[in-house]
Amino acid sequence: MAKNHSFLRITKVHLSGISPNAVTCIGNTKLLNFNPTALFCSVKCPGELILKTYDLVSEYRKIGVAVISGFHSPMEKECLNILLRGTQPIFLCPARDISSMRIRPEWKQALEGGNMLILSPFPENTIRITTKTALERNRFVGSLAEQIFISYAVPGGRMERLCKEWLAVGKTVLTFDSQYNGNLLKLGVEVI
Repeated sequence: MAKNHSFLRITKVHLSGISPNAVTCIGNTKLLNFNPTALFCSVKCPGELILKTYDLVSEYRKIGVAVISGFHSPMEKECLNILLRGTQPIFLCPARDISSMRIRPEWKQALEGGNMLILSPFPENTIRITTKTALERNRFVGSLAEQIFISYAVPGGRMERLCKEWLAVGKTVLTFDSQYNGNLLKLGVEVI
């Protein structure tokens, strides 16, 4: 952890049914005033959707859309690389505690420029990313988002199940109009 970054621990948080005891933050907490768009993609993503996602995220960067994600899957990581070249707000939510997390060199400029906030709802002893913490993190990200964009969700997978949860509580969920997203479109996900 770089010495010039401070931590903020927000306690007694309640976010759309998600109730962590505290949220730890690194970066510009004024970004919490923005209403971010969540970005998700399953680990494997069809090529057609990869290209569309690059274009969309480049447009988000260009027009200044605040984006929140775990930036964990390969597609999400590539999206983070695109967003880091801009000045729009970026919310990074690892599926673990961040108090001893190493700040990657590519994040430093965004943190120092005030356009990045790293958030974690996990207690200090949560140092390993697991399927359970990834699921909890994705629920946390969805609860903070004004709207949710899913580039691709494997039919019958965890992301599709989360999509059903978000739709059930009235979240706006978006995806591409593609044969690969037929499962999401059948659920009632809107076309972006």
